[in-house]
Amino acid sequence: MTPPLTLTSSRRPDGVAVLAAAGEIDLSNARTFASALAGAVSDDGPLLVDLTGVEYLDSAGLAALLPHVARIRIVVGELLAPVITIAGLTDITTVDGR
Repeated sequence: MTPPLTLTSSRRPDGVAVLAAAGEIDLSNARTFASALAGAVSDDGPLLVDLTGVEYLDSAGLAALLPHVARIRIVVGELLAPVITIAGLTDITTVDGR
């Protein structure tokens, strides 16, 4: 059984909005992830997308990130760093933790 996707929105003390995801992001829940991203992205500033708790990210999850690359910063752990790099996201948005 795959770990369920959990999404948590918060704001850091410096005012930066954060969307933290944990579990797996795949075709079964990519729409939920995309909706959370769309709701968290604002004109106030960048959105920090924390994927350090994500164990699996497929092409549907990557596709959910693409419309927001101009407004997001992604944080990944060792597990997802190669996926994010190979997908080319490091070339079009800020990625920390790689």
